[in-house]
Amino acid sequence: MVLAAVALSPLCFAFPYGGPFLYPQFYDHSCPKAQEIVKSIVAKAVAKEARMAASLLRLHFHDCFVKGCDASILLDSSGTIVSEKGSNPNRNSVRGFEVIDEIKSALEKACPHTVSCADILALAARDSTVLAGGPYWDVPLGRRDSLGASIQGSNNNIPAPNNTFQTILTKFKLKGLDLVDLVALSGSHTIGLSRCTSFRQRLYNQTGKGLVLFRSGIKAA
Repeated sequence: MVLAAVALSPLCFAFPYGGPFLYPQFYDHSCPKAQEIVKSIVAKAVAKEARMAASLLRLHFHDCFVKGCDASILLDSSGTIVSEKGSNPNRNSVRGFEVIDEIKSALEKACPHTVSCADILALAARDSTVLAGGPYWDVPLGRRDSLGASIQGSNNNIPAPNNTFQTILTKFKLKGLDLVDLVALSGSHTIGLSRCTSFRQRLYNQTGKGLVLFRSGIKAA
């Protein structure tokens, strides 16, 4: 079986294995320390910079909303690929690639050509959530890495800060997610940092006078 090496973030490759059924014990025999390795490197990165927990969680979210959780967000542009890194939701804002590279490097030393980058992203998001004080969950494993990217999907499918509630709910439903999922995932925005341009339109009336935007005739105290 030929392994296809694509233009992923430098240390990530596409491994054509796995199947339709994912389960937490996928690497128990082929790479028994996989989850331990991911957890230790994520913990080190978050200890160095607390914001990294939010960044790794966001990286996974932005990956999953485009073509599924397949690590397509890690692909760099090439002759046949236009990277999702350049899309409006990702350009100059998604981060944490160096942490994924470090994890992948460690896993390649422990068990070469075994753990997919898609699974690394999923595990890193879970471990980041736990480190930020959130819940723990068993991560189903066995994902395949993507051989292609979709900048169109990245531009159109990822919920935007200025989307209406109904638009965001529709985008979630298209991914098989419901209102409870929307609330839970939106709650992840309570950690990390955000640019003022992402939410100022919901706070001010944009007249240049610094006035608060009043909705439904209700004035702020």
